[in-house]
Amino acid sequence: MSTGTQDRSTAPEDVAPGAEQHDDDLAALRGALAPLGHAARAERLTGGMFATTFLVTFDDGSEAVVKTAPTHQDRLLTYEQDLVRSEALVYRLLADVPGVPVPRVLLEDFSRSVWPGDLVAASRLGGTPWGDCGLGTVDDDPRAARAEHELGALMGRLHQVTGPVFGYVGEASPLRGGTWAEAFRLMVEAALGDAERWAVPVPADEVRATLARHRPTLDQVRTPVLVHTDLWPGNLFLDPATGELVGVIDPERAVWGDPLLELVGADQLGRGPVPPGLLAGYASVAPAPDLDDDGARVRLELYRLYFALVMRVELVPRAYTGEWVDGHRATLETNLRAALDSLA
Repeated sequence: MSTGTQDRSTAPEDVAPGAEQHDDDLAALRGALAPLGHAARAERLTGGMFATTFLVTFDDGSEAVVKTAPTHQDRLLTYEQDLVRSEALVYRLLADVPGVPVPRVLLEDFSRSVWPGDLVAASRLGGTPWGDCGLGTVDDDPRAARAEHELGALMGRLHQVTGPVFGYVGEASPLRGGTWAEAFRLMVEAALGDAERWAVPVPADEVRATLARHRPTLDQVRTPVLVHTDLWPGNLFLDPATGELVGVIDPERAVWGDPLLELVGADQLGRGPVPPGLLAGYASVAPAPDLDDDGARVRLELYRLYFALVMRVELVPRAYTGEWVDGHRATLETNLRAALDSLA
């Protein structure tokens, strides 16, 4: 589910005169970005699995990161409609929240008249992607310990932003409800519907029965807070010298929901305990979730089930290739089975 669209660790593909497709891209970008100035150069950033993203340099030397939505809507999962619009919405919501370093929205174009899909231009963040900082473990590298603590604090600050409804933040999203139990049911049903659409073998009846059995636990969540859902290292930028967290990107999958969902979203393939340093960071700015509570343990497993389900389904419409795919599929199927067994 992660995109890593500002990940400058990967070699960019130049979008500049020299190839017909590059010329077309740059011309269209120039038209869409004209209110910001004349785009002299664009580099396509690789590493993303959803949107197409460019680093654009203008004649005056200023830069913008431009994210564009996929134009082939038939390959999207149900929850992925209008995600670029959701990203811009979240950046605006967080623009004035202290301690949450997100890009500044510079321009939005949802007309699809110049560029074929939705387009958002945002300021370029400083820092280095977490994975490129060469961090050790939290026990032997103070930079890693600081980064983990600051990630927890970031979560605590995010979750102080509350919304009007539960579910995905996109105002046109059908996956929203008046209660968290209802919104989460819709989210799971959307994933199961996508599995049926692309003939992905998943235990749909067992998933539905498990969710129905634990609905009262989901009803314990009464306040819809802003949950990024994708705070993995690819979406986080650090000062490599100190481990300070200096940037956060890619909130397009954000939901109004349960803070516990954030803990799973930050480690989507993991099944181990939540790092104590992360919880300490959270507690430094807000009351941390009580993970010893029976309801909290159940909800964590439900969210592990959800992430495993969504990522298992997306393998088919994404048509991923490479030696990693078989192992990734096996991990997701194992995690889905483990969550169901735990909740049985």
